This record gives sequence, structure tokens and C-alpha cells, in this order.
Amino acid sequence: MNKSPKIIPISDLRQNASGIIKSVAASHEPLFITQRGRATAVMVSMKDYEHTQHELEILRLLARGEKEIAAGIGFDLENVLADADAFLAEQR
Repeated sequence: MNKSPKIIPISDLRQNASGIIKSVAASHEPLFITQRGRATAVMVSMKDYEHTQHELEILRLLARGEKEIAAGIGFDLENVLADADAFLAEQR
């Protein structure tokens, strides 16, 4: 079952910013803010924003890795692990 997005006009945000911020933080759901009947902004909690940014960075790294694999660039896992083992052995 899909949840309906939460949408409020900017006037409601102006009147009750503190309460709305607390609600967004507690619900972990984005809040769409409208101005003159059109969506103009999305509010999310800082924790949810940071989580989304972290996931986006992981996806960027995966995409870069896939491009490197397709181009034949990079190192295979066995060689990386062997080099890491050799490095750690030298450190002891």
C-alpha cells in the first residue's frame, strides 16, 4: 500500500515551523512544500538526508567501478587481497 505524500503550503510552515520540523524528524517521511499551489521544496530530517547522501555516494562508487571493469581498468580481488596480505606481513 502506497502512502500519500505529505504536502503543506509554505504558509503552514511559516506558522508552525518548529512543530513541522519535529514531525518530519519523527516520521522519517519527506514533506513537500508548496507555494502558490506548486511544489517548491522538499523537507527531510538531517538523519534521513545524510543517509540518502551516503547511499548516493555508494551508488556513484559502484557506477565508477562498473565503468572501470568495462574499460579493463583496475585490479582483480585476488591481487588486491594478496597485496594487502603482503603489506600487513611487512608491518609486523
